Amino acid sequence: MLPNAGTERYPYISAMAKLTSLDDLGSLLSESEKKALKEQAPTAAPRKGYDGRPQKLDVRLDSKHRRGKTVTLVSGFQSTPDELEEIAGKLKRLCGAGGTVLDNAIAIQGDHRTAIIAMLKKLGYQIK
Repeated sequence: MLPNAGTERYPYISAMAKLTSLDDLGSLLSESEKKALKEQAPTAAPRKGYDGRPQKLDVRLDSKHRRGKTVTLVSGFQSTPDELEEIAGKLKRLCGAGGTVLDNAIAIQGDHRTAIIAMLKKLGYQIK
């Protein structure tokens, strides 16, 4: 805190309240700014595939050819390799696990089906 806080040199400092949450930050916005933020609420549009129809992804648990280790396999993508790498990175950070991109599929180590399905729906994908 400044040494002369609350004096005539810094009169605005004594009037400032400590912000402790995001709700406190919202109180600093004007009513028109709050209204504009509510109107801009993000809604994920369905992701379209190459044929123009929404992509339907298959999320399943797999342990074949992995010495008994389970992975959550997400297949059915119609995306570029760069988009797959980006999505795989998001899923790996979400689950706190390793993973890789296979042929139009993403493998995440461990059983994370519920978290992955929730994230993919949030991103606009349909799940079979």
